[in-house]
Amino acid sequence: MRAGRLRHRIDFQEKALVQDPSNGEMIPGWRPVRQKVPADFEPLSSKDLFAAQAAQSQATCRFVIRHWPGLLPTMRIVHRGKVYSIEGEPLPDRESGLEYLTILTKTGVNDG
Repeated sequence: MRAGRLRHRIDFQEKALVQDPSNGEMIPGWRPVRQKVPADFEPLSSKDLFAAQAAQSQATCRFVIRHWPGLLPTMRIVHRGKVYSIEGEPLPDRESGLEYLTILTKTGVNDG
């Protein structure tokens, strides 16, 4: 994959205790892990959706990013204000397995 295809910027968040701004109490929420990560964003076609649902339930789009060993399926992605839940383990590239990761996602709020 050419780096020029990674033209979208996405944010990764993880479940954590965050401080409530109104009273300072620590409450369950989401905190940023990595921001403005270059990514390729691709909504899945009907054919892709059918194939993806066999292995991954309700995948609606995929993101491709440069390899990041710290990525966990418990995280979520925010792209253009929309929240995407990560569905299953990210898939490594076919060549070396160390260049890119393909992340299948579904839309909707992920509260962990």
